[in-house]
Amino acid sequence: MTTSKQWHQRAMAVMPGGVNSPVRSFDAVGGEPIIMASGYGACVRDIEGNDYIDYVGQYGPAILGHAHPDVVEAVSAAARAGFGFGATTSAEIELAERVCAIVPSVEKVRLCNSGTEATMTALRLARGVTGRDAVIKFEGCYHGHADPFLVKAGSGALTTGTPNSAGVPEAVGNLTYCLPYNDGEAVSALFARHGEQIAAVIVEPVAGNMNLVLPQPDFLPTLRCLCDEYGALLICDEVMTGFRVGLAGACARFGIRADLITLGKIIGGGLPIGAVGGNAQWMDHLSPAGSVYQAGTLSGNPLAVAAGLATLDHISRSEFYATLEQKTQKLVHGMTQTAAAHGINLKTSAIGGMFGFLFTDCSAITSYDQVKQCDVATFGRFFSAMLDQGVMFAPSAFEAAFMSSVHDDAQIDATLRACEMVFSALPD
Repeated sequence: MTTSKQWHQRAMAVMPGGVNSPVRSFDAVGGEPIIMASGYGACVRDIEGNDYIDYVGQYGPAILGHAHPDVVEAVSAAARAGFGFGATTSAEIELAERVCAIVPSVEKVRLCNSGTEATMTALRLARGVTGRDAVIKFEGCYHGHADPFLVKAGSGALTTGTPNSAGVPEAVGNLTYCLPYNDGEAVSALFARHGEQIAAVIVEPVAGNMNLVLPQPDFLPTLRCLCDEYGALLICDEVMTGFRVGLAGACARFGIRADLITLGKIIGGGLPIGAVGGNAQWMDHLSPAGSVYQAGTLSGNPLAVAAGLATLDHISRSEFYATLEQKTQKLVHGMTQTAAAHGINLKTSAIGGMFGFLFTDCSAITSYDQVKQCDVATFGRFFSAMLDQGVMFAPSAFEAAFMSSVHDDAQIDATLRACEMVFSALPD
């Protein structure tokens, strides 16, 4: 039997950093990366046969857990019928209809292949319909790796300490205004100075790429009002929160009307997918209906669409999200109590089926600057110790965590027992 260490050495020889996405690197937490072999339900198994209760969840898509039988069967049936045809299929029309029926702000949908592609398309569309060039984003929010968004970005860019990426032309960066998350006054002041230049505001309605930061009550309504006042489009990036914090997503949960919404992850059931949706008056500017060009050879591919439809069938059932949120709250509440019992400063947050925790003495976490003050060294020790106990979180203090519908009470209780053991040793 080969080991994870041996495979990682092979990966380092042929893949930059030994990974195909920076968020998979163990550089921020130390130790040897584990190489995965399979997933089943709420657990994953590495190539050495070790099992872990999984709270990474593919960074969001695995809301039904790994290898759900209905999703596997749907993908298998689609594969037997053909991987793609260079033409529209009835299944992708059905998926678009389902999304339009569920998400209030969405009248039409364009499917693509990733969240990055979705946000890139949304910004191009906003620029096309407004005739303006600038965009407002927020510190610590991650909208994929397209050039305009790699300014004080979250996710892997925050973990590695390089939120401003090399290779992004200065001229492109100059079109991105980056402001503090949850600071509506700063947005208002910027619009007052440059409102005629701003095509769009793009925001994660719940920031899930600098750990988990919830919006303050007046933040999202302020963005909506300012966009209306100055003729800019409000783009809500729900690649992570869509179908994760509630069936209709975060905008619906907070009562916010977005002009454009980007989706991904769950609507592909764990297979690569992305989507842009919004009001028909904006969406009809996309080619071939309009002059804003976007295309993709594998967009709406039958396998991802089949997985997405099967997933939507399950998450649309009554009580699905109430039960999911109860599980999330049980775990977060238990972690908070256990940490407090051992004198550890742990700040937790949760919504729907996603949660976060930071080792910090901040009384409330509302911004990127506060997130950056967390104790990453303690997180690294916690991460490694929990992994030894058979519990897996993302290898970064700045990533959200995810609950699935198939995590059961026994697994949550086992996680809390592991927390008890680890927290009791951390102060040493």
